[in-house]
Amino acid sequence: MNTPDDVQYALETTRVLYEPDRRIDTFGGTKFEFLLLSELMDSVGQVRIRSGEIEATCPQIIRPEAYNEVEFEGFGEAASRLYAWMEERGISAPLVKYGFQFKRGAVKEELLNDSIESVRGKVLEDARQRGNPMQAVIEGVDDAWEICVLRFVFEMTLKSREINLFDFKRRGMI
Repeated sequence: MNTPDDVQYALETTRVLYEPDRRIDTFGGTKFEFLLLSELMDSVGQVRIRSGEIEATCPQIIRPEAYNEVEFEGFGEAASRLYAWMEERGISAPLVKYGFQFKRGAVKEELLNDSIESVRGKVLEDARQRGNPMQAVIEGVDDAWEICVLRFVFEMTLKSREINLFDFKRRGMI
């Protein structure tokens, strides 16, 4: 269970090292693949790589404003704590406005005996060579890793906002 201090620390130290070329689609779903790098807190020279998918979808039905909420399927308590932290600071509005649903798929873990610098370099080089437009590489905190992934989701929502607003205006919805 993450404390408010854990959430704060994870949010402050998480870095998106390699950002997807694509943004969250306005109408439909978008799947991002992520690799999350984190140093083990109690072991020197060990790095955990978590890989998985995040799917962002807009609501399938239009709901009254009072029922607009963000859903985080597969994230558990970490998402609730992060969302509460964001609401306290008034920074949840972009997520609520869209009423997005975020779903985390299965996550695989790999433990490497190497320095974070070395692993970071290899993973980034591989991501650049593959050129997957949906790939993200994130560096974060091992014990609050879900918060790190959610921070990536929040950043992608903010970066997708202008495109989404343009699409709504173009279709006469705003």
